[in-house]
Amino acid sequence: MTKLKLTDLAEDKPVRLTIELPAVIHRHLVAYAAVLGAGQGAISPDKLIAPMIARFMATDRAFLKARRGVQLPPPAG
Repeated sequence: MTKLKLTDLAEDKPVRLTIELPAVIHRHLVAYAAVLGAGQGAISPDKLIAPMIARFMATDRAFLKARRGVQLPPPAG
């Protein structure tokens, strides 16, 4: 089994955003969704974007350090 950084997709009240992605990023999202959904069923690539961004920010040490020095609202989740 492939060890992916994303393991589960939490359900939460979404906020709608419209973004444009380079085609190569979209292809990679489609491939990632296929690997993550193997054996579980199809996963829509758009459902991966928020957890990927959240995972990135949660593991970015410079962001976490800077965030401690600035009064920001706590992260959701």
